[in-house]
Amino acid sequence: MQFLDKTQIKIISGRGGNGMVAWRREKYVDKGGPAGGDGGSGGDIFLVADENMSTLMDFKYKSVFKAENGENGGIKNMHGRCAKNLYIKVPVGTVVRDLKSGNIIADLTQHEQQVLVAKGGRGGRGNARFATAQKRAPQFCEPGEPGIERNLELELKLIADVGLLGMPNAGKSTLISRISSAKPKIADYPFTTLVPNLGVVKKRSGDGYVVADIPGLIEGASEGVGLGHDFLRHVERCRFLVHIVDATVEQPLLNYNIINQELLKHSHKLAQLYQIIALNKIDAIDQNKKNQLFSEFRKLSEDVFLISAVTGENVDKLLDFMALKVDQIEKHSSDLVVEEDFDAYNNDDSNYVVYKASKDVFIVDGGKIKRLAAVTDARNKEQIIRLQNILTGMGVFDELKNQGVKNGDTIVIGHLEMEYFEDQMYS
Repeated sequence: MQFLDKTQIKIISGRGGNGMVAWRREKYVDKGGPAGGDGGSGGDIFLVADENMSTLMDFKYKSVFKAENGENGGIKNMHGRCAKNLYIKVPVGTVVRDLKSGNIIADLTQHEQQVLVAKGGRGGRGNARFATAQKRAPQFCEPGEPGIERNLELELKLIADVGLLGMPNAGKSTLISRISSAKPKIADYPFTTLVPNLGVVKKRSGDGYVVADIPGLIEGASEGVGLGHDFLRHVERCRFLVHIVDATVEQPLLNYNIINQELLKHSHKLAQLYQIIALNKIDAIDQNKKNQLFSEFRKLSEDVFLISAVTGENVDKLLDFMALKVDQIEKHSSDLVVEEDFDAYNNDDSNYVVYKASKDVFIVDGGKIKRLAAVTDARNKEQIIRLQNILTGMGVFDELKNQGVKNGDTIVIGHLEMEYFEDQMYS
């Protein structure tokens, strides 16, 4: 399976359906009155964490997601159908960032945890909703609200209890293949592992914990050298680390120190994680070398193990100790600051622009204004008057005056063309 841990997507929630202007037309019912139904609500969009996903690779092939629109209202007070919500599955451990504001709006760390990222538009009201004792035959309805369009960044930080790290070719992949059912690529050359691998290790008690094999770090990884820079984020959520050191190289202690320096440069919190030191490949060195290395590394930590991932020597002892530490060390709380996501509910599109198209023609453009025009019949005086009142309240006519509109000029709003007069308008 290919691995992708950072991507961008575009989401568009559903538009609400328009209300309907309609009348009861039934035999023997005199003056039946208004009977226009409401429009249905547009579909919401949710992100849902799924433990069965381990990569964001699906979003490489599909990056635009659009929820269904609500249906328009109908005759006989029939309301339009509300659209189904859209649920987008992402891996557990996905951090969601709004690209416009830069804010982190969600950190999905639990299976089936979900977050609303775009609210669908409400359906517009039909003319039956506007009937009163004084106004029994309203000739107008409401347009549906728009959907919300957003660009989001998804960043995956794997959820693992234990992180295996070390220089390239230190034996991390061999170890995880021995202690779990993970099947990473293994070869005798550096950078065999190009992506993180997850494996579940069974305890003697029967339950298990998750181990992550992080691609090899090298000096300069925190600045982007090699492969490790891209994957350091996956170590941040671990309870602790198992530092695999190749005992056959010329200076094992130097390699150990280089890796720890890269952790510190990337994150002070990461450098403070508890580490178990595992000196690997002891099947390829003599007893004197084993004793020397064990003595050197015991000066740094009491928890040092001499192992061979190939032969399995002392691996059981390491696993028993790892299981003990998994029970003792609690999961670290996230230090990510998740902002309250007001934009997920912001269906307001009342912004507009007024510009002069020619000597005596002015165009008014904007989401809400175009939606209002769409449900306005130029032949219906009552609907035109209602539109004018709304435009007055929005300040459109004040802006037209600022731009020099004169009596007799033409105002174009969507499909409507109206002649402007100071005290009244005529379609």
